Amino acid sequence: MAFSVSVKPFTPSLNYSDDIRRNVSSPVNIEISLKFKKESIFKGRLPLSAAGLNCSGRRRIDMAVSASVMAHSITDQFTEVDVEAREPSVSTLLVNSGNGFDPDGAMSTPHFQTATVMQLAENGLYVYTRSGNPTRDALERVLAKLEKSNRAFCFTSGMAALSAVTNLVGSGQEIVAGDDIYGGSDRLLSHVMDVSASVMADSTTDHFTELDVEAQVPSVSTLLVNIDSEFDPYGAMSTPLYQTATFKQPSATENGAYDYTRSGNPTRDTLERLLAKLEKADRAFCFTSGMAALSAVANLVGSGQEIVAGDDIYGGSDRLLSHVTPKSGILVKRVNTSDLDEVAAVIGPKTKLVWLESPTNPRLQIADIRRISEIAHANGALVLVDNSIMSPVLSRPLELGADIVMHSATKFIAGHSDVMAGVLAVKGESLAKELYFLQNAVGSGLAPFDCWICLRGIKTMALRVEKQQENAQKIAEFLSSHPRVKKVNYAGLPGHPGRDLHYSQAKGAGSVLSFSTGSLALSKHVVETTKYFSITVSFGSVKSLISLPCFMSHASIPSSVRAARGLTEDLVRISVGIEDVNNLIADLDSALRSCSNIHRN
Repeated sequence: MAFSVSVKPFTPSLNYSDDIRRNVSSPVNIEISLKFKKESIFKGRLPLSAAGLNCSGRRRIDMAVSASVMAHSITDQFTEVDVEAREPSVSTLLVNSGNGFDPDGAMSTPHFQTATVMQLAENGLYVYTRSGNPTRDALERVLAKLEKSNRAFCFTSGMAALSAVTNLVGSGQEIVAGDDIYGGSDRLLSHVMDVSASVMADSTTDHFTELDVEAQVPSVSTLLVNIDSEFDPYGAMSTPLYQTATFKQPSATENGAYDYTRSGNPTRDTLERLLAKLEKADRAFCFTSGMAALSAVANLVGSGQEIVAGDDIYGGSDRLLSHVTPKSGILVKRVNTSDLDEVAAVIGPKTKLVWLESPTNPRLQIADIRRISEIAHANGALVLVDNSIMSPVLSRPLELGADIVMHSATKFIAGHSDVMAGVLAVKGESLAKELYFLQNAVGSGLAPFDCWICLRGIKTMALRVEKQQENAQKIAEFLSSHPRVKKVNYAGLPGHPGRDLHYSQAKGAGSVLSFSTGSLALSKHVVETTKYFSITVSFGSVKSLISLPCFMSHASIPSSVRAARGLTEDLVRISVGIEDVNNLIADLDSALRSCSNIHRN
């Protein structure tokens, strides 16, 4: 790009060498002169909040200006669209907070668990975590932006924060406080600050009508936040994290409930019991990743036996079935699982496993799980359904006849792009024992801390999935009517060929969809131009994601094979998050309309 940018401080009191975050309390005005091919196209002042700058000195100013200029990029073939004119809502702001300090673009803010920081130069940005830490700074910047304040500060507790405020009050000065406030605040004011106030809460008794709570079946959202930690004697509201490798045994010859975390751990057991209840399974198992879970299922198949699998499945699954499983003497047959006759034609006496996705990834085709399960069982085969795109909230394949359900818990179960995990929910005790043996023998059980992260995330899964699906439906409808979009793949649209079948076995269409533009150049432009959709693999996060599957999640599949299966290079996959849907639609519309010289085929 033929850009030239000149930047100078406009605030008279500002010196480039100043530490802006510490020394500037008011917004900083930066004068920008932006030229394109030596022609002046913008000149003006840019106010930068001191709280939003995260580096020191001149570099701090340059980074902030660069970010602002990039948001208004202009090239030969793109028409400038003022996406910035739309104020992001709170929901959009919260999932697009950014890290600032992270050079690698991690979707989850890096955890800087350190007490002190090595100094590479005099007066580094961070010295001691008590004074400042990149992880804490990331949170404080988000909160400051959310509150539209100059600064925000995070404390060890709410009472610690309130105590800091009371320390602003000197001897002989007064505090005026409410008489109906939190008890901890009352205690601080009454006994620490020596402010006399006494509040008694009103109480009501003997006014309850007896209700048969047990008669009501808890909904998914109720079930998810009422996790039963049977091993916890103290009733902690958050499941305790048993971060231990081994357990002390009662004697040399007696075995306790747990001996080694590879074989079992209380934190993992809590998550597995919840998932089994959610899926109405006999047992559930948590693995180090979705691929580790699928690998365990593949190990159920012996040499000389066959796997029947879809031809439109996740790229990692395709890689496992194409390059790893055949080495064990297993024949893998690939079919269009949305064609029931085609599936029935290849299932035979040697078939040990039928491997399904519905909807498929990334073309969102629908398989008849009930009928395929009946055909498979008639031939003595097991049925596995990768239900990652749907989540347990929207679909329960075990109730449709499947034997094993797999979830990449990285996606909707955890929901925040901060953990790698996989789940198998199983019907039948003998099959469960076989899979547990494989999990323990291979050592692929999920670590306690990762289980704890999943337990924390799963509590909001029902709410997240509902909001994401609501957003996705509106986005799919918008895209289907857009003149620059050729086709939209989403079961929630009336024209989807598998819509009726899908809604007979699921409660909704989910929040993953794909669309084609007819032009790789246009699709690439859309992916790279959106502001609120991050270019990354994966789906199911609170943050909206976008990708070109042929170049990312499905890149390991040869191009000739992809083409034969109908997976075109211009296909764009998006995973819709919980942002304000109006922000997301405006973002996509801007990206689609901002290229005037690219035409689809």
